Amino acid sequence: MGLLPVIAKGVDVSIPVAGMLISAYAIGVMVGAPLMTLLLSHRARRNALIFLMGIFTVGNLLSSIAPDYTTLLLSRIITSLNHGAFFGLGSVVAASVVPKHKQASAVATMFMGLTIANIGGVPAATWLGETIGWRMSFLATAGLGLLAMVSLWFSLPKGSAGNVLMSKKSFLSCCARRCSPRC
Repeated sequence: MGLLPVIAKGVDVSIPVAGMLISAYAIGVMVGAPLMTLLLSHRARRNALIFLMGIFTVGNLLSSIAPDYTTLLLSRIITSLNHGAFFGLGSVVAASVVPKHKQASAVATMFMGLTIANIGGVPAATWLGETIGWRMSFLATAGLGLLAMVSLWFSLPKGSAGNVLMSKKSFLSCCARRCSPRC
């Protein structure tokens, strides 16, 4: 259960109610992926990734200082809005900054970070939350987000040809084709 019991106690709700934080995050991912893709479609990939990581960082910072359950719930939704777009765009960028024969390896390396976060980060955050307090887990995660933003800033190439995602018209057209009823 990770941090849920500690968070539930900290914001004075039951564990099942605290579990809604996970559901809210999932809903935010579902809504955020197409929304962020649309909003950032005309931005340079580098800037879009940094912005998306900024959402993650700010959301976790807000979670660390949330005075009540409702604020924490909203901050978790904010945190999740970047998730789908970040990993989708991140895989495209990872493949685009290496030679063709290393593209699969670059994408695998990028997703390895998600695996490491689940295997190591979740238990570490749980330990930190139980030892120092759940707010410190979110604050530490925000710190890692800030470190990631700085890393993206310095490691990704600045403006190059083809560095814009897609036009809004193309994106909306793609969504319309995917969402239209099929006969």
